[in-house]
Amino acid sequence: MSKRDRAARAKDAADDTTTDSVGELEGRDDVEGAGTGSDELRPSGKRSSRRRSSTSASNTDSETDSGTGSAVAVKERKKKAAAGESRNPFVRIWVFLQQVVAELKKVIWPTRREMITYTIVVLIFVVIMTAFISGLDLVFAKGVLWLFG
Repeated sequence: MSKRDRAARAKDAADDTTTDSVGELEGRDDVEGAGTGSDELRPSGKRSSRRRSSTSASNTDSETDSGTGSAVAVKERKKKAAAGESRNPFVRIWVFLQQVVAELKKVIWPTRREMITYTIVVLIFVVIMTAFISGLDLVFAKGVLWLFG
């Protein structure tokens, strides 16, 4: 499971718990009860024990990361390490090339018009800077000849 999948699953779980809490609040008519219920929605800076217990209850493996992480994360790290670290150099090169292609598919490539515009801007900048530095060189050369004769 990739980071994106885990993030989506965590977001869905958070949305479900938020929807449940809001549904409980909407059913109340008294203002005082709604005020105490809204405190549950406000973050306290600590993880709720209810959520942690549901996460740890769903993990039935005996492998845990010393109580700070889930067994799922530990399993995924071991799987990635086993799959990603092959002794065969050709396999490693193949995996690397697959990852390069995957990353290049994520790139937002400029259009032809944008590429032409960027090229023209760079060329104009190079011409201006070359003229500026050549002018400074000429001025300093004349200054040195005038000063030291």
